Amino acid sequence: MLGWELPPHNSGGLGVACLNMAHALSNQGIDIDFVVPYAAEHPHTEFMHVLHATDLDPIHRYGGGAYASLDIHKKQIPSIDHPDMVSIRDVQKSYQDFVNEYLMEFKPDLIHAHDWLTYEAGMLAKKNYGIPMIAHVHATEYDRAGMHTGNPIIHEIEQQGLMMADKIIAVSETTKRIIHEKYHIPLNKIDVIYNSLDEDYYKGYEYDDSLHKYATSLKKDGYTIVSTVGRFTIQKGLEFMMNAARKAIDKNPKLMFIFAGDGEERNRLISDAATLGISKNVIFTGFVRGKKLRDIYSLSDIFVMSSVSEPFGLTALEAAYHKDALILTNQSGVSEIIWSCMKYDFWDEDKLADEILAIANSPALKKSLQENVGHEYNKISWDKVAKKCQKIYNNVKRKGNI
Repeated sequence: MLGWELPPHNSGGLGVACLNMAHALSNQGIDIDFVVPYAAEHPHTEFMHVLHATDLDPIHRYGGGAYASLDIHKKQIPSIDHPDMVSIRDVQKSYQDFVNEYLMEFKPDLIHAHDWLTYEAGMLAKKNYGIPMIAHVHATEYDRAGMHTGNPIIHEIEQQGLMMADKIIAVSETTKRIIHEKYHIPLNKIDVIYNSLDEDYYKGYEYDDSLHKYATSLKKDGYTIVSTVGRFTIQKGLEFMMNAARKAIDKNPKLMFIFAGDGEERNRLISDAATLGISKNVIFTGFVRGKKLRDIYSLSDIFVMSSVSEPFGLTALEAAYHKDALILTNQSGVSEIIWSCMKYDFWDEDKLADEILAIANSPALKKSLQENVGHEYNKISWDKVAKKCQKIYNNVKRKGNI
């Protein structure tokens, strides 16, 4: 497996999905070497071998921003033989060098590459060593760019990787459609496998009300807490959510919005809240993970996923587990498997405001949404994900005669 992050050194859902998937595959008897582009300890990964492609600290693996398209400005991977890596392309070059050296000694049955950051290393393995490659698409550049043009360099890498892959796994039908329409990949080459929720991770957790004393006191005073979690990028549609927040607050001042995360849109969102006159109803927490993230879910009454394009949206399942009522955009993959929620188009600020108000003003509706969603996410599991992956592995191996 070729990946870019694993908990606790993850910036979002990609690392969580990779860890849970690998764990479930291990339970199916699959031996996994997982390559990451940095050096760090990964507790609770004894079920697989975590290999470190560089000596970089985890925070430096981004090389200027692994998820910020504007920072990817070099078409050709630089030729470097020194540790002073300053761009994501430098990190990718060292990552490929490590994979190449690894393959000189070991020959795995398959290469399972996660997202564009690792596709070039996967293509190297297939081209130079004849090892079948599976490309797992958690997000495309079109998603990251909010369905705008995005970075042509990343588009080129994605298209090459998807064309060269023996099989493609997409995290939703929405992502499958984007791959087919934008990159002209045949539909029969793409299988959809939805992500799941690791409930064991949350067992034994207890909410700590000392972390968010202000918001907790407001909730006791009758406020409804509305939260969203994720990177502050154009992909997440947070500008539209902020405008909807103002419209909802105009009709119900006892609404408090929590924006948890960080990214290039942060300063703009803070400015928007001030300009709209709702700063006293908006809290920015900064980047959160682990227990702090679980505390936000537990504090919230409503969780909003406002994404312009969200291939899946694991945070929605996490929020549902903590008894949040969900509001999801129709442009999110998770909305394909969750129905006990409110839905809207990302640009429809009026509808989002109305749905927030409907839940906040109706305890019966909120309770119904909170309870019924559990029956839906319980139908999926990482074990089922692993079995589907294993079926794909076996089919690819048979075709490759390995």
